[in-house]
Amino acid sequence: MNPASQTRPNRNLTSNPNRGPAATSGRGAFTRYTTTTYSSRFWAFPKSKTQKDRHGSNETGDEELNPYLLSYQKRMLDIGGALTILAILSPLLLIVALIIRLSSRGPALFRQTRTGASGRTFTIYKFRSMKLQPKAQEAIVQARRGDERVTSFGRFIRRTSIDELPQMLNVLNGTMSLVGPRPHAAEHDAYYVTRIPNYSLRFAVLPGLSGLAQINGARGATPRLEDMERRVAYDLAYIQSASLRSDLRILAATMREMLFSPSAY
Repeated sequence: MNPASQTRPNRNLTSNPNRGPAATSGRGAFTRYTTTTYSSRFWAFPKSKTQKDRHGSNETGDEELNPYLLSYQKRMLDIGGALTILAILSPLLLIVALIIRLSSRGPALFRQTRTGASGRTFTIYKFRSMKLQPKAQEAIVQARRGDERVTSFGRFIRRTSIDELPQMLNVLNGTMSLVGPRPHAAEHDAYYVTRIPNYSLRFAVLPGLSGLAQINGARGATPRLEDMERRVAYDLAYIQSASLRSDLRILAATMREMLFSPSAY
């Protein structure tokens, strides 16, 4: 799937997934797309189109987000999808949690601070797939193929993306959506935001359980800056072109990725 074929490029968000996003946006663009104030975490809708940035200047809404991203339609898809998945898979989730507790020391759930919509931080939930690390080694390092920190059962739930299923709780509490840019660890955001000029535009919307980048192979570790640039390009293409139809297509492709993805580990 080529994001360029799904949208008419916005000059402020021009991107090419094959060479990374264009470096055309700065603090002004970040403010324009991230000053939305959410009236409810559950519903995640804006109070007003006109907001003030931290320097006091008004954002009039001339550069509005794709309306679908803040619509009841998308939120109802999130709520209905998350509740359905939890209802169907609850026995599996309980079994996975039990195996994690019995197979390695530590809690079944892993919690980490991520950056969400409007740059607000939130706690993301995942099934723990790694061994507990000593306090002195708690610096956040991306997982890689053959990572010794990953447990034997952790390799299975990571490869099948079962470790991500607790994020349905994030979807229900309004800190995430089923589809959107994948949230990164806060310290990784701090690193990339100074190196990729339009990286901050990802914070204009709720982060997602899956996204356009993930179904196009732009997932996993990003050892080179261009790897993250490619991911960001897909994220910005999604923000421009998102619709109910594209979300359903991405969710269907995500199911395929969970079973057959060569980039999962």
